Amino acid sequence: MDFLLEPLNLVTFTPFLGVLVLLFLKEREDLARWVSLATALITFGVSLYVLSLFDPSNPGLQLEYTAPWIQVAGFNIQYALGIDGLSILLVLLTAFLTPIAILSTWHAVEERVRDFHLFFLLLEVGMIGVFLAQDLFLFYVFWEFTLVPMYFLIGIWGGGQRMYAAIKFFLYTMAGSILMLLAILWLGINQGSFSVPDLAAMGGIPANIQYWLFLAFAAAFAIKVPMWPLHSWLPDAHVQAPTAGSVILAGVLLKMGTYGFLRFNLPLFPQAAVELAPLMGFLAVVGILYGAIVSYSQKDVKKLVAYSSISHLGFVVLGLFALNSQGIQGAILQMVNHGISTGALFLLVGFIYERRHTREMDEFGGLWKIMPVYAVITLIVSLSSMGLPGLNGFVGEFTILLGAWGGGEGGPLGSNLYAGFAALGVILAAVYMLFMFQKLFLGPVTNKKNEGLKDLNLRELAIIVPLLVLIFWIGLYPKPFFDLMGPTVDNLVQLFQSGTMALH
Repeated sequence: MDFLLEPLNLVTFTPFLGVLVLLFLKEREDLARWVSLATALITFGVSLYVLSLFDPSNPGLQLEYTAPWIQVAGFNIQYALGIDGLSILLVLLTAFLTPIAILSTWHAVEERVRDFHLFFLLLEVGMIGVFLAQDLFLFYVFWEFTLVPMYFLIGIWGGGQRMYAAIKFFLYTMAGSILMLLAILWLGINQGSFSVPDLAAMGGIPANIQYWLFLAFAAAFAIKVPMWPLHSWLPDAHVQAPTAGSVILAGVLLKMGTYGFLRFNLPLFPQAAVELAPLMGFLAVVGILYGAIVSYSQKDVKKLVAYSSISHLGFVVLGLFALNSQGIQGAILQMVNHGISTGALFLLVGFIYERRHTREMDEFGGLWKIMPVYAVITLIVSLSSMGLPGLNGFVGEFTILLGAWGGGEGGPLGSNLYAGFAALGVILAAVYMLFMFQKLFLGPVTNKKNEGLKDLNLRELAIIVPLLVLIFWIGLYPKPFFDLMGPTVDNLVQLFQSGTMALH
């Protein structure tokens, strides 16, 4: 019992308690929905409790829990959890988005309701575990664990090509994960530890080995982000996934990739990170521009939002590999911003799909006159996604561009062109988002099937309003969010710089 009373164990495994309850609910589908929602809300409450215990001024790991786990053949693998400024916002984001996503399924999921919610809560366990694990082997277990529930969520409750999308998602992610596992085994055998803090403090990995280890970890993380050209699984997965699955996939699962770069590639392989920063920056900028251009050409609004994720997460990767405090803090905040804004966009797409059972933009037009509340909210979220000043997207992207400029001439990126081309991505985002809005909402009502559509109801407003609050909060007053991550990021940059200097 003492195990569960530890704050980080409690926030990780509270969703699993809901799973145990759901196992005994065979025919009570309505009750299963309420159990799932209540469990997710309790988990969010526990995450706020963890936040209350968190000391923002402490740059190190906090609320640590460590216990022996696998000790065989000289391996000392531990069950080790910890939280710091790199992970606190992502844990909160996961716990915040999960009940919102569950509430969005109230009428959208009508078959095998209990099983759906069971997999959804299991997915939450895995996602929170990924952000808290401080042992490489434990991290890998949580990382792989998230594949299983997401595979079933897409494969059972997805669209017409759900099995194709689910298998593609699974195979892509598994392929990268195998390379990461080999790198983890090398570190454990040759460095004598799987502990992430110990490995970071130890350092001393030869430069030629660092490159291979960096690339092995990067393969898993780049597929998960996904970075161009490893992105082709994402549009299929998003389009076929149920709305709640798309919200969590975009809001949290993709961030596991960018978090992996931040937690492992930068502190464990500092020299390789410096040497490969121009390559990573190039791939990030290509992703920014490619995602934006392809988004503009889409006719399916959900596919447009899916491709926009490639563009937005390109900004995150660019900020990380600027290798300075501004870039990294902007990247972390933009992970949160993307989860909020793109999660909201997928919810809004789901609302209209439930009414019309189509996502083709040509089927709509003039919705502002029929659904004014829906139109206003979509406009706010679209402006947030394109980075309008005063809304959350602007703060993250501006800070990333500052970092990319600082990491340009004379920095690890080597050129200010990265910041220049990334800024072009901001303009392109405005083009495709405004194009989408114009097609859906402006002009005359072109389709008689839309004339009887009802505006958002109270349940839908309850789903979307918390996201709107955060969009304005971060846009107008981001200081509390920067305060949570600032000391840890500054400490990481200092350790990173001293590590690279020692290697040189």
